Amino acid sequence: MNIKSCDLDVVNLPQILAREVRVEVLRLDKIHEVVSGNKWFKLKYYVDDAIKQKKSILTLGGPYSNHLLATAWIANGLGIHSVGLVRGEKPSYMSHTLQLAGNLNMELVYLTRNEYRKRDSSDFIAELVQSYPHCIIIPEGGNGNLGVRGSEEILSTIDTEKYTHIACAMGTGTTLIGLTNASRKDQCILGFPVLKIAKDQFLRKCRILSSEEKSKRISIFDTYHFGGYAKKTPGLLKFMNNFFARTGIPTDFVYTGKLFYGVLDLIAAGYFPPGSILLIVHSGGLQGNLSLEAGSLDFT
Repeated sequence: MNIKSCDLDVVNLPQILAREVRVEVLRLDKIHEVVSGNKWFKLKYYVDDAIKQKKSILTLGGPYSNHLLATAWIANGLGIHSVGLVRGEKPSYMSHTLQLAGNLNMELVYLTRNEYRKRDSSDFIAELVQSYPHCIIIPEGGNGNLGVRGSEEILSTIDTEKYTHIACAMGTGTTLIGLTNASRKDQCILGFPVLKIAKDQFLRKCRILSSEEKSKRISIFDTYHFGGYAKKTPGLLKFMNNFFARTGIPTDFVYTGKLFYGVLDLIAAGYFPPGSILLIVHSGGLQGNLSLEAGSLDFT
């Protein structure tokens, strides 16, 4: 699966034009129906590593994880065995995500929430290496140096010379760090966390995976998570419906709905100087909306 170019959409809403800024959206959500958005970029070099070493792939995610499903699709297409460690005990009702991952021959292994919380500990990782010696281990969300390396290639899909600001949603922060590394030193990088995180903790991670000089160009806006990861409010869903009706751009309630809400709120507040040109990276994840009650959204 090769990515050569991506679509750009211009968003001309009245509140944007009134502030004399320009907003363009990098539609990574349109590059593939399953491996949507930033997923291929974050997985690319892990998969290359598995092919070179002739190993299987193991990764982690929740029952609605875009990353888990993307990994299953890529591995299945390449004839590589995949293992997915799923957060939580096996449910009586399988989510759409887990059903598809299973249909793509991913071996699903369920961990209790307490076990899953240990996923970043050295002891847990050492145990995985011992238990699955035949596997390349991809951290949750493609987090890590190889995920950052792949994310650095996102901006190579278009000409980014004109942009003053580049914005994306944040989960592990892998994509944000990749965008920071690949951007020019005069471009501002904006991160919108979709879960409750400590800013300082993330910035320390950024200095490790990027550099202190580059991390100074990052601004994190941590008030748009709507209660935390995969949390939502009627106001967020209403915004998503209105945004789609006015722009034709679908968003998801876990990541991109919060991102676009945050960016438009900052524009309305006059955060961006007149003449600013913003690039919003649409990181996909639309299949997450399948977990919503039918009729919640006006689009699919």
